[in-house]
Amino acid sequence: MAFKKLFLFIAFFTSVVTFSQIDLKYQTPHPDILSLADAPMPPTMNINFDGTKAILIYRNQYSSIEELSENELRLAGLRINPKINSTSRARNFNNISIFDVKTKMEIPISGLPANLKITDISWSNAQDKIAFANTTDTGVSLWVIDYDKRKATKLTDANLNANMGNTFTWLKDDSGLLVKFLPINRKPLINTENAVPAGPTISVNEEGQKAQNRTYQDLLKNTNDEANFETLVRSELWKVSLDGKKSKWKDVSLYRNISTSPDGKYFLITEMKRPFSYIVPFSRFPTSYNVYDSKGNLVKTIVDVPLIEELPQGFMAVQTGPRNISWRDDQPATLSWAEALDGGDPEKLVDYRDQVMLLEAPFTASPKPLIKTKMRYGGIEWGNSNLATINSFWRNTRTSRTEFFDPSNPAKEPILFSERNSQDSYGDPGNFVTARNQFGRNVLAVKDNALYLVGDGFSAEGKLPFVDKYSLSENKTMRLFQAEKGEMLESIIRMVDLDNGIVLTRLESNNIFPNFFLRNIFTGELNQLSSFENPFKAIQDVYKEVITYKRDDGLELSATLYLPVGYDKTKNEKMPMIMWAYPREFVDAASASQVTSSSNQFTYPSYGSPVYWVNRGYVVLDNASFPIVGVNNEEPNDTFLTQLVSNAKAGIDAVDALGYIDRERVAVGGHSYGAFMTANL
Repeated sequence: MAFKKLFLFIAFFTSVVTFSQIDLKYQTPHPDILSLADAPMPPTMNINFDGTKAILIYRNQYSSIEELSENELRLAGLRINPKINSTSRARNFNNISIFDVKTKMEIPISGLPANLKITDISWSNAQDKIAFANTTDTGVSLWVIDYDKRKATKLTDANLNANMGNTFTWLKDDSGLLVKFLPINRKPLINTENAVPAGPTISVNEEGQKAQNRTYQDLLKNTNDEANFETLVRSELWKVSLDGKKSKWKDVSLYRNISTSPDGKYFLITEMKRPFSYIVPFSRFPTSYNVYDSKGNLVKTIVDVPLIEELPQGFMAVQTGPRNISWRDDQPATLSWAEALDGGDPEKLVDYRDQVMLLEAPFTASPKPLIKTKMRYGGIEWGNSNLATINSFWRNTRTSRTEFFDPSNPAKEPILFSERNSQDSYGDPGNFVTARNQFGRNVLAVKDNALYLVGDGFSAEGKLPFVDKYSLSENKTMRLFQAEKGEMLESIIRMVDLDNGIVLTRLESNNIFPNFFLRNIFTGELNQLSSFENPFKAIQDVYKEVITYKRDDGLELSATLYLPVGYDKTKNEKMPMIMWAYPREFVDAASASQVTSSSNQFTYPSYGSPVYWVNRGYVVLDNASFPIVGVNNEEPNDTFLTQLVSNAKAGIDAVDALGYIDRERVAVGGHSYGAFMTANL
């Protein structure tokens, strides 16, 4: 009886504590942490396609409490700040300047407003102007920078609609932009805290279809949500010239995305419709894909996609009918899309899963079949009339396939370029080099009857990026360049000048901030562009090492080990440790064991990183391998908990064996799926 009374008292006491309020003010962290978090960051460099022009853009490491506390509406998968009519999760840039590639000098831009909050930076087709959106306290406005004049001009008031999809796109001749604006006669939003719904929310499956849906965030919940969502995403389309003159192009609709044909004569516009759904996000709401001419006249409705609430089971399930609709980059105005040949059902046994279709301007003929894929369609890289690559994949087996085909001859058999495990980083052949064609679109760069590839070059030796030449006549690959192993980590960004072998590359080390260079792959010559300095001086000498170790079943794992600032390795002092990880699913042990981290990667204590704590006396084991492997047709998650524990134990054992930690003082953490991992541990 006494025990029962004690139990009741504890339960009551706990409930009182649970519902009490704590008047806690925002606090600043210890100076050792604050000095890193508040460090002024070097800018990001944004370079045009041929490496002749560049801009520097600056941002704060973190959003302010004021920004984070602003009202946020979560509707149909969108997170919107209704005060400014833009996404509430945008990371803004707070300054922008010209960077002269020849002199390496930073040049200020005149005419910029105070308190810049820049998003959506977009170079013009001629690469001589830069459009951007600027957020004010009341909304989003459109600005354009004249690169040669170093001058910014405001084109619109702060009345753009940046709530969904792309907000603006350049016209082909660069005379102006097509822009989404808030409707002139816009309805006020419903205050859902005070409004009472007119009726209950009822979901009906009238046909009794079996359906499988994953859990989505921020869905619509009632008719008030529906009304507010519609109000927020309704836009008008206007053409805005470079002198700020406006002309209405299309009346109000629920416009998602705007895409211009390569020749600039047509626009593909996606327009959302009712009915909305309470179980799937806006990306699966009814949508029309419409082609308009340059004056805004409807030319063709390609497809009216219905509401997609039910799909067959499995990650490889897709909708029926046209999907992945886009312009063909090597033709003036031709649309391509994929259609499922298996009814969108991955469980069906068929010879071909998808078929690609083409429809040329003026869009009056019937679509023509182009090529079929044995796995799920993953996209096309267009080259010219006789050459393109098509990618397909199958998630269940992690298989990725790339083939060459002749768009002018659909009957011609495709040629296999690669078929591999998509998680096999060591076997990645790289990405094909592209070049701008007569339409200003990126297409496969063909030179001397060969294609070129740029890859990361991961191997057991580390990351050694490469440039390869692939002979189309011999189906053979020749290595033109590979970075040498040393104290610097190199990452090739892209090919800038194929004829002269110039690539844009980035070099860094564990204590040297990443900087941009132009490298000649034939001579090895480096031309340094940027000279950004390390903003994190307090931890620039911290000890860092990528360690490898094995878990109980023999699977090889890896992690990046950091020792506390000032730690003396000769004393073997036992320190507390933070282990940070994110689980990944694999279907084979070999891919799970590959190392893609480098000791030469710059030590960057960014948002969500545990590296800050090396400045507070902690050992940090970052990016610890947490593979969840499924073999012999088993699903990886069949042994999820067992493998989690085994991964964690292996990491702790490895660092403990080095003599650095007190294994009784180890914390484990992670973000998103990593947080789920932590909870289960």
